[in-house]
Amino acid sequence: MNRIVQSRVFPSGQMLQIVQGDLTTEEVDAIVNAANAGLQHGGGVAGAIARRGGPQIQAESNAWVRQHGPVEHAHPAVTSAGDLPCRYVIHAVGPVWGEGNENAKLAAAVTGSLETAQRLGLASLALPAISTGIYGFPKEQAAQVIVGAIAGYLTQNPASGIQLVRLTLFDQPSVDAFVQACNDHFSAKHTH
Repeated sequence: MNRIVQSRVFPSGQMLQIVQGDLTTEEVDAIVNAANAGLQHGGGVAGAIARRGGPQIQAESNAWVRQHGPVEHAHPAVTSAGDLPCRYVIHAVGPVWGEGNENAKLAAAVTGSLETAQRLGLASLALPAISTGIYGFPKEQAAQVIVGAIAGYLTQNPASGIQLVRLTLFDQPSVDAFVQACNDHFSAKHTH
């Protein structure tokens, strides 16, 4: 069962939640997949999404790559959600730790996911801790970048149709890192 650990409401009424649980069970308009550029959904979050969602997601992903080429950080791919309870899967490609300019690439992947959701007219989406699995991005640093990118987007787009952004995290260390990032971000904002 997914459990809300923390909620932050923006002046616009938009909400950011940190949730401990399973991304593939989120009943939101879209979930964000931590994908690779070729959209081959083998392991980690991507593997779980592909298994739960059924073969349609991989088939649509293959078609996307054939049509558009490899997915770029700032321009996620979109597929239907197959058997998942959401409507879409937004496939965001985060950076591999060590490739250079990782913070900017991770922020671009998050912002690109939000822009994609906005373009699709969605009101809610849930994201995982992009790049913190096999891509090796340190959780604490990734949490700061991801929370900052979401908060920045919602602050700059108060009229966006996106009302709810959930960070849905499976393991306790990720939850702790994101709660800390949220606390850091929002307390820093109020002291300036």
